[in-house]
Amino acid sequence: MASIGFGSALCSTKSLLLSPLCLHRLPKYLQIKQKTNSQFSVIAKSSAGSSELVTEPAVIKSTESERRSFGFKNLTETFWVDVHTAEGRPLSVRLKEPLTIATSELEKLENVVIRVELSNGCVGWGEVAVLPLENWTLAMALEKVTEACEFLGQGPPMTLNLVLDQISEIVPGTEFASVRAGLEMALIDAVANSIDVPLWRLFGGVSNTLVTSATIPTTSLAKAVELAAKYYKLGFNVLELKVGRNINADIEVIQAVRAASPHCLFILDANEGYTSKEAIQFLDKLNETGVKPLLFEQPVHRDDWKGLDDVSAVARVKYGIPVAADESCRSLADIQKVIDENLVDVINIKLSKFGLLGTLEIVEMVKKSGLNLMIDSSVGETRLAAGVAGHLAAGQGCFKYVNLSAPLLVSEDPVVGGYEVSGSNYKFVNSRGQGGFLKWDLM
Repeated sequence: MASIGFGSALCSTKSLLLSPLCLHRLPKYLQIKQKTNSQFSVIAKSSAGSSELVTEPAVIKSTESERRSFGFKNLTETFWVDVHTAEGRPLSVRLKEPLTIATSELEKLENVVIRVELSNGCVGWGEVAVLPLENWTLAMALEKVTEACEFLGQGPPMTLNLVLDQISEIVPGTEFASVRAGLEMALIDAVANSIDVPLWRLFGGVSNTLVTSATIPTTSLAKAVELAAKYYKLGFNVLELKVGRNINADIEVIQAVRAASPHCLFILDANEGYTSKEAIQFLDKLNETGVKPLLFEQPVHRDDWKGLDDVSAVARVKYGIPVAADESCRSLADIQKVIDENLVDVINIKLSKFGLLGTLEIVEMVKKSGLNLMIDSSVGETRLAAGVAGHLAAGQGCFKYVNLSAPLLVSEDPVVGGYEVSGSNYKFVNSRGQGGFLKWDLM
């Protein structure tokens, strides 16, 4: 067996015996140099209250500096994955209030949860966000998850990078990005649990905390004011407001929210709703009110590259407002185009849009370009998916804008454990993996 497990709620109680011949397959900071002519075995012991890696007779502990130096890329190339079981099940969670998405009204989340258990007993969890969009349904998501899980359960042990490559072939491209994201989450979470490392450290180790903004969804003026006051009272200083429907109505909502919560700053997300002419008119009228947003997100249709450039030029030069691209960035080629042509100031990333590995690749592209990064959650996510995104954002430490507030919209949190929430502050205190799980037997 090439994987190794530690004790937690995410690993079963067992001992795993590895021969010296298998040591080269372990992550480097778990390897123990064997003295000449000496013989020993490595045992990963786990119990309800502790976990340890021992030789006989000495106890070996990895240092903090060793943990920090071990990178994600190294892990994918050296850790051998042997999947015992993999399964996806529907997850239905009611929302506090119905949400309007495009032409649909969403009353509950209908997502897919993925559970991967390795042969060492360690478990990883992932979530596939399923929004009611054209040509994409819960049944279709479950079908692709089932196909991938059958491969995982039947395939031979292989290094993590090879497993992830196979997953990307089963669920390729933008069309299946949310499914790929859920599968990558589960696999990487299981491996992180196996090596006793929290995801934020695996993704860079910069921090285990972050501060998020909160979204005011498309709703009535009175409800928007009520939510803004509620979130400000909870400690949120940055609110994301949805605009892009009607210029005068949008300005009215902004003014009302500002009057009710004068100390809050705003991210304004048009969700492709304006033409370039309308977006510039909106900025002119907004300036008359004295409101200067932190960010103006996706002002025009995703394919209107010239319009995006025109709006960005006015926002930057005339008003000093940065513009973000969200829906315009659907692929690495789109992001490269935005970078090369200097179309915006910020690129918004969602795990459900690019997958976890794709997101890490985009982060490196954007960091080299000098543009800023935003990480966002899909409107239809629980703390499971938002937690992985949070670990990534905290670990990387390079996201100027963070909005991982989607779990605030659900009426009942289905996730056990996970990150700690104190208003807008998220803290990742778990000792391994992403820290959250679901009560599988009750689903």
